[in-house]
Amino acid sequence: MKVVLPGGTGQVGTILERALTAAGHEVTVLTRRPVRAHHIGWDGATLGRWAAALDGCDAVINLAGRSVSCRYTPENLRAMMDSRVDSARVVGEAIAAAARPPRVWLQMSTATVYAHRFDAAHDEATGLIGGSEPGVPDYWAYSVEIAQNWERAQAEAPTPETRKVALRSAMVMSPDRGGVFDVLSRLARLGLGGPVAGGAQYVSWIHDQDFVQAVEFLIARDDLEGPVNLASPGPLPQRDLMRALRTAWGIPVGLPATRWMAELGAFALRTDTELLLKSRRVVPGRLRAAGFTFAYPEWGTAATSLVRRARLVRAASRRVPASSQAA
Repeated sequence: MKVVLPGGTGQVGTILERALTAAGHEVTVLTRRPVRAHHIGWDGATLGRWAAALDGCDAVINLAGRSVSCRYTPENLRAMMDSRVDSARVVGEAIAAAARPPRVWLQMSTATVYAHRFDAAHDEATGLIGGSEPGVPDYWAYSVEIAQNWERAQAEAPTPETRKVALRSAMVMSPDRGGVFDVLSRLARLGLGGPVAGGAQYVSWIHDQDFVQAVEFLIARDDLEGPVNLASPGPLPQRDLMRALRTAWGIPVGLPATRWMAELGAFALRTDTELLLKSRRVVPGRLRAAGFTFAYPEWGTAATSLVRRARLVRAASRRVPASSQAA
């Protein structure tokens, strides 16, 4: 296939590009800072020569959007909103103008669209959209609004010949440096990977190999469109997730953190506590109903797999001479 990845230079884009290229597909990445032969420059908001890459391709997977790993200031929240909505809108415009539009457009979304909840899991049919939960910070509702506007920009795009899927993705776990698994692993290895604010909040996640397989599954299945949860069927409380991760790394103890300690740590890391404290209990209703099989449905085996790969990456990096790394 010919696959175009708008915003494909982040963690998820790197995972997809690596896997799709290894499978023999031709991948083109749209990015603000093109540095490779298969990169094409774009600004994520206006039509340009980049739109020609979508004409005649088989699939578009739009991943563009400002990273959520930042302080949730009004300026950053607005940048999150604009970068997601603008990119979805302009991708829709490029598809609508194409003489040979792609047959499928997968649009990144987020499991954060669902309500902060402990008592039951959210699937696509019965899940509660967030934004009105009592006792949560106001900006959590704005995160939900971002997700809704993001999906609406895709849904309203006039692309009748292109099937559209919104990927309500949980945290994608991979051993790549700088990703969420890398950050959690660093905390665990430092002995800081204990429960946060009691640790009862649910964490939804998906192993990177299952994420790639689910994307390929959705590209192939012409009968699936609209929102689809990309999350393992085994979400679990944060305290249990970190306990299993510590076990995988061979770390016996993880110090707990109170809410104010989490606030202090998030400030130091220039990120926000919503990523730690919101209970995301999301399950893949439509994927499982369609017959998708997860290689890593449970966190214990997923964490063991990821730690093994992370150790291999670290060992390989230690074997590379410093001069080669600099080159």
